[in-house]
Amino acid sequence: MTNPAPSRRDALSGMAAGVAASVAVAATPAWAAPGGEPAAALLDRLAWGLLDLDPPQATSLGVDTGAHAGLRRRLDDRTPAGVAARKAFLTRALADLAKVPRDGLDPALQTSLSVADSAFRTALDGMALPYGVATIGNWRNTPYAVIQNVGAWIDVPQLLDGAQPVTSAADAEAYLARLSGMAAQLDGETVRLRAARLEGLVPPAFLLDKTITGMTGTIASAAAPDGALIGPLARKTKTIPGDWIARAQRIVQGSVIPALERQRAELRAERAVATDAAGLGTRPHGPEWYAWGLRAGTTTRRTPADIHALGRAQLVDLQRQMDVILRSFGLTEGSVAERAAALQQRPGIGFPNDDAGRVQIIAYMQGKIDAIRPRLPRAFRKLVKGNLEIRRMPLAQEPGAPAAYGGPGSIDGKVPGKIWVNLGDPTIHNRVTIPDLVFHEGIPGHVWQGEYAQQLPLIRSILAFNAYTEGWALYAEQLADELGMYEGDPAGRLGYLMGLSWRAVRLVVDTGIHAMGWTRAQALREFIAATGLPLSNAASEVDRYCAWPGQACGYKLGQTEIVAQRDRAQTALGPRFDLRDFDQAVVEGGNVPLDVLAGNVTRYIALARG
Repeated sequence: MTNPAPSRRDALSGMAAGVAASVAVAATPAWAAPGGEPAAALLDRLAWGLLDLDPPQATSLGVDTGAHAGLRRRLDDRTPAGVAARKAFLTRALADLAKVPRDGLDPALQTSLSVADSAFRTALDGMALPYGVATIGNWRNTPYAVIQNVGAWIDVPQLLDGAQPVTSAADAEAYLARLSGMAAQLDGETVRLRAARLEGLVPPAFLLDKTITGMTGTIASAAAPDGALIGPLARKTKTIPGDWIARAQRIVQGSVIPALERQRAELRAERAVATDAAGLGTRPHGPEWYAWGLRAGTTTRRTPADIHALGRAQLVDLQRQMDVILRSFGLTEGSVAERAAALQQRPGIGFPNDDAGRVQIIAYMQGKIDAIRPRLPRAFRKLVKGNLEIRRMPLAQEPGAPAAYGGPGSIDGKVPGKIWVNLGDPTIHNRVTIPDLVFHEGIPGHVWQGEYAQQLPLIRSILAFNAYTEGWALYAEQLADELGMYEGDPAGRLGYLMGLSWRAVRLVVDTGIHAMGWTRAQALREFIAATGLPLSNAASEVDRYCAWPGQACGYKLGQTEIVAQRDRAQTALGPRFDLRDFDQAVVEGGNVPLDVLAGNVTRYIALARG
């Protein structure tokens, strides 16, 4: 016997109950609990409080089981009340953390306490701003509650298609419960969108055009049995008896589509008054928001001018190296970017612009992952599994998404990590650009690093710092080069250098847009001149920087800091330096702010000296 899917009122009540529970958890000083390590107990309680506020993350981590199985049925609360609940949680959590004595604690435990404190303070400061999404230990911070790459209209289909497990009737009911909760989540966002518009915050017109187009496509296919909301359920319940598809269609038609239409109406109201001003500089509280966005994205206090200059300097060196490779291909005329673009047009470099080409792209990506695995013992003392699959992004997401992104799977290994690849336009992928991409997103990049993080206390799998996360992924690209993955493949190594140039120009373009008043057209010119990437790829990237101010700066700043710490360790240890030990110290130290990373490396140096 199955239970009926919850109504919208039930979903709202469930959200409220979850918020109350999370606040109650945070309000009880964890170190006062009898038994166990006090600091460890606090971190564990805070972790579950965070997951109660963000149940989809519990599903992504695979911990929504047993006593926590109810999390599998819920979505996070995106209403103003939900934001207030997060603020209350963070305020109490910081007070609890401040009362924990640090003397005598294990260094790893001290690191975890510092990580939590830093993440909570940064998020709370972001929530003090008058609008936007300030995440707790995540990278998707944005001034816009909904935009081409942000919002429930994207998040829920991806969750249901990817992480949501359906192996029983109870799981299918949980799927329907989340589907029922989507309308309340959408309406919560819409309330915040309208409030921000009344304060004068309206996204750029070109971002709204992308968002409205994408959402219109979602609405058109939402109730289809093979659509983004129902298709995953149809696929996952093939062997589970029940009228799942009909029930899902009733939910989508009765509540989800009307909520999507209400949100689209608000976006159209914004579009009616929008301009093409790309950055935050002309928007109310824009400079203040961008300062926080840079802080959250880089875990530093570096100024836009400093970051801009660093990007310019690194581009000069990278393009010098690219020039050498291009000349070896006989390409001597034109700029580096023009010649890199010309090489990508040569026969044998690209893939067919059709479904057959899409299949070939995924196979080529998989081949690179398979090739690097045997080389990893030269870079790490202890190997994780690297549980990974490569999947196409949901179709509705592709127009506003980057070329690919990836991350680890569930802690128990049942759900593999994924590289989600954008195949809407297959021409953005080729044999120059793919190797660097898969090493970054997959192994030894995001998926690989994430599996080490999952061996740490639960809170460390929840809290992530963009500069470390993306800095590690760029450093992973460097490791692939150092492990010989480009021997006999100068085109692939050119792609690696193009990727680094891409991340260096992000420092230039992100600060140009938000601190120097650049137009979208100016940002596109700078980006294409530096990278040679196609216009379709460049437009997706620049629009992303407009939507996530400061986030793109974390990549190159993070990698630069990891390399600087490696140089420091080599200088300090001399012949006793071993790459495997350094990499192990960095990856096992977990996802940390850059100043905490320096402390972890200092401890590694001391241990290596004996």
